[in-house]
Amino acid sequence: MERRASLCGAATVFVVQDVLRAVEHYRDVLGFQTGFTYGQPVFYAGVERDGVMIHLQAASETKRQPGHGAVNVFVTDVDALYRELKSRGARTLNEPKDYPYGMRDFDIHDLDGNQLCFGMESNQQMP
Repeated sequence: MERRASLCGAATVFVVQDVLRAVEHYRDVLGFQTGFTYGQPVFYAGVERDGVMIHLQAASETKRQPGHGAVNVFVTDVDALYRELKSRGARTLNEPKDYPYGMRDFDIHDLDGNQLCFGMESNQQMP
């Protein structure tokens, strides 16, 4: 019997206008670390926080448009993360809220309008 390969990770790719500016935003506002930059000038980069990887691609290098990406990121304390990101100047779209689908989450936009939803399992009993 042939051994089945295992998946071992994934990275969301967001299209951005200015990769270096986006890297600075993810580092300074969202608390990510720069994993790598590529190109001269830089047109692709990766940022990482707690094992969550996001790749940033220059709009000039693809037919896709900035601001159309979205990702859900699962966290251990959504309220603490909300306070942290808000204090750093993140563009929050809403406050953490419990939803009928069993999650407590909130959303932000990056500089280019890509959406990140941070959430965790809700402790609230929903009808």
